[in-house]
Amino acid sequence: MPGTHMYRALTAIVLGASCISGFAQMTPVGLWRNVDDKTGEAKAEIRIVETGGVLSGKLDKRLGKDIKPDDVCSECSDDRKGKPIVGLEIIRGAKKADGKEVWESGKILDPENGRDYTLRMTPVEGGKKLEVRGSFGPFGRTQTWVRIN
Repeated sequence: MPGTHMYRALTAIVLGASCISGFAQMTPVGLWRNVDDKTGEAKAEIRIVETGGVLSGKLDKRLGKDIKPDDVCSECSDDRKGKPIVGLEIIRGAKKADGKEVWESGKILDPENGRDYTLRMTPVEGGKKLEVRGSFGPFGRTQTWVRIN
């Protein structure tokens, strides 16, 4: 029956697409809500993109009650100094570690203090969450970001 072949082909396409989307979730690429590891409050939404195997991330939206939309990164000391915090590139240069579901070798900026930290990102819970670690020497903090679909 011709309808049976069409049904099988359509089923194969749908199953293939769901496998691809499931695989794509085990990457930091996407939109994330960061949650402060000290207060538990959502602070911002960050969009991570990949260009040539290198990840970067911009602060898409700030969340919170005391947020001013025209805030700039006054504490930044590089090319981001004086730039608006919304739209600011806070993740630069992260690359996937060989054979692991970990992205590192990049930097993450804390726009509140203008400091860059060594970055390590690890998707967890099937890519629904992202463990983001910023460190300076032996000291560091880890936040768990939540994927926004």
